[in-house]
Amino acid sequence: MGLAGRVAHLEESATLAVGERAAKMKASGIDVVSFGAGEPDFDTPEHIKKAAVDALAKGATKYTASSGIAPLRRAVAQKFERDNGLSYSVEQVLISCGSKHSIYNALQALVDPNDRVIIPAPYWVSYPEMVKCAGGEPVIVQTDEKAGFKMRPEQLKRALARRAKAFILCSPSNPTGIVYSPDELKALARVIEETDVWVISDEIYEHLIYGGARHVSIATFDGMKDRTLVVNGISKAFAMTGWRIGYMAGPREVVEAAAKIQSHSTSNPTTVSQHAALAALEGGLAATQAMAAEYVKRRDVIVRRLRAVPGVTCVQPEGAFYAFPNVSDLYNGSVRGSGAFATALLEEVHVAVVPGEPFGSDAHVRLSYATSMDRIAAGMDRLETFAKKLRG
Repeated sequence: MGLAGRVAHLEESATLAVGERAAKMKASGIDVVSFGAGEPDFDTPEHIKKAAVDALAKGATKYTASSGIAPLRRAVAQKFERDNGLSYSVEQVLISCGSKHSIYNALQALVDPNDRVIIPAPYWVSYPEMVKCAGGEPVIVQTDEKAGFKMRPEQLKRALARRAKAFILCSPSNPTGIVYSPDELKALARVIEETDVWVISDEIYEHLIYGGARHVSIATFDGMKDRTLVVNGISKAFAMTGWRIGYMAGPREVVEAAAKIQSHSTSNPTTVSQHAALAALEGGLAATQAMAAEYVKRRDVIVRRLRAVPGVTCVQPEGAFYAFPNVSDLYNGSVRGSGAFATALLEEVHVAVVPGEPFGSDAHVRLSYATSMDRIAAGMDRLETFAKKLRG
């Protein structure tokens, strides 16, 4: 009477675990500064909430088609045309219970047991675990911090030589905040087009981008659209994490296969959330742009403060809302890795960060700056005190 073997190889989500631990400490009366959650601290825009209320009043409480309501699928197709220059039919769009669910469905549709899936590190913690759930083998490719954590074409070519089935790309990136330039993406596309590898492009942070960086989908390059599943959602851009709506678009046969899998797991995404997502996609990006403007101010403060701490370095994020500082010079006899660092930081000065090891780099920790300037200042003060203690 044992558990399925696949469970033994899965790790708990580190980001959710940190959030739960910080929440328990807060509930006990401890003043915790949390940089853990990958969640906007802004409220969902009013016009979106009103659309949900109106939908409820009209009886949007029943099942829908498993793939999502037709108006929302059309709105997603229009979004890809408008924002990314990608043309998809409604049949090439699948609405799911968050972008994580979209990626999970894609991997279930594409990956057979022992198929290899290439994942550049640092990576979002769930990528390798979702590959394992599909029976596949994550092939982790370490990127160079000095090169901005970006996979180079020659690295990808070497990894593809191992008969990979798929490649997962995330730009803007969680956890590093880096953004691949159009030329960098084109160089990767030229390597991929010589193979029969599928690409899963996670573009959930596309509208949270700063300065001179520009988001381009790898699916727009010659030969890439027919082998790429583009994943996105409403969680980050519209501060709708709890509404649980994500979507994918790609070749019809893969999307239909993913939809078949979804029909036997979750059925349709929450009906009222679909109507709210429709309002989000049709309502413009004014609120999103206001959030992004605030995030860039916070980024500048938190990166400056991190870089001022002796023994800490930090690559400048160009998108999303994360900093991924290298804290390994602070490790000592009692703090020997990112897990121990994060635990000691939380216990001693009540600052919650996520260890870098589950993201593929034990030299780093991840801090979300989706929090107020006051909390950023307080957290950085405490981190500086903690770092001084570690350095003696």
